[in-house]
Amino acid sequence: MNDTVPRDTVLHDLAALDGAVYAAVAATDTPALDAGLRRLSHAANNSKINLSIAAALTLLPGRCRTAGLAGAAAVGLASFSANLLGKSLVRRPRPDREAAQVRVDRHVPMPSSASFPSGHTASAFALATTVGTVLPVTAAPLGLLACAVGYSRVHTGVHYPGDVIAGALLGTTCASVVLGVARRLTAPQ
Repeated sequence: MNDTVPRDTVLHDLAALDGAVYAAVAATDTPALDAGLRRLSHAANNSKINLSIAAALTLLPGRCRTAGLAGAAAVGLASFSANLLGKSLVRRPRPDREAAQVRVDRHVPMPSSASFPSGHTASAFALATTVGTVLPVTAAPLGLLACAVGYSRVHTGVHYPGDVIAGALLGTTCASVVLGVARRLTAPQ
């Protein structure tokens, strides 16, 4: 007996699960969260939040400056990887938020780019992972901010949950690459 499941069946099931979670978020009435998550999603455009945090850290001496510089590099790598590579390779269409009946008061402008992976989430997790590694006291608040940014993209109807999960994994990976390169550059010869 062959217990292997065809790849197409697994992908179909994952897409169905992704759509079901998206629809459940859309159907959940959360008026106390809607305005704040819409503002957060908008504020995260073009990595404004992430780069502002990184820039502020570079104004401080020592480990803070190191964290800020590494964070900015990781955000740049994550943004490039998500927006120029990932989206052009996968080309997943954006969700149909009208069909899912995402409340209009949650809406942010629907991006014209592909949906997979979430660049907002990739950048947020890149910053949180990099800065949180260099300055552990920042790990929890930046990690929570990254999760909130990722969720805001589903809540506003512009991403599927799978796009956000992929963005989080991509951002964390980009942070690891930047931290690894930084370690090699600063290691005693």
